[in-house]
Amino acid sequence: MPNTRFLDVTPMLDSKAPAIAALISERGWQQLSPHERIGAAYDYVRDEILFGYNVADTRPASLVLADGYGQCNTKATLLMTVLRALGIPCRLHGFTIDKSLQRGIVPELVYWMAPRNILHSWVEVRLDARWINLEGFILDQQVLGSLQAAFPGRTSLCAYGAGTDCLQAPMVSWQGRDTYIQRTGINGDLGVFDSPDAFFGEYEQALTGGRGWLYRNIIRHWMNHRVAAIRRGAVQALPGGDNALMPDVPARVFTDR
Repeated sequence: MPNTRFLDVTPMLDSKAPAIAALISERGWQQLSPHERIGAAYDYVRDEILFGYNVADTRPASLVLADGYGQCNTKATLLMTVLRALGIPCRLHGFTIDKSLQRGIVPELVYWMAPRNILHSWVEVRLDARWINLEGFILDQQVLGSLQAAFPGRTSLCAYGAGTDCLQAPMVSWQGRDTYIQRTGINGDLGVFDSPDAFFGEYEQALTGGRGWLYRNIIRHWMNHRVAAIRRGAVQALPGGDNALMPDVPARVFTDR
């Protein structure tokens, strides 16, 4: 049986917050089976919390919920919080991704400012005595659909927030198995953590000082406008052609833990 620490409440995983409790009550998720609870929470975070960039990775889940948008790390925090509130054990797996995965969202004018290695995470959920990797919740269906329409002949894409070798049919729906959407951009494995609090207590995004201020106050809003444009179907071409759409990292193999 999993250790109860995988159900703990933390400052970031604020599963006792009124907004989290209200969401679960309104949706009736407590009445579902464990498999269905995971699917309901997963689908909600994937498509009803839009893909976008919050002010900080360390934002508590209730504030991510209030924002109504998030990226890999903040969406992971919200998903973990809802899962724990539903009695589903889960943990965080930390990584770094190459900044090329963000190209097309980070404007070219400031792309040089982005750190080469960007902190990334996915959620590992415990079901039927095994850990299942959940990463496919990051892009909402409208963003993913726009990318599929913009690149109808492509299978591999590592840009615009996607990192997949099966663009037209990525593993993003909950079917009781692993899901991925940014996997091919990963360039470093930082290990497994009980909570995002533990992860960000040890690692920090490499955007500090003036660059950090610019990101929080200007650049991320610019990025969110670009994501909104992609959601509407406006996918801007990247300098460099096909090479700009390929992962800038070696292929990695991840094994179940």
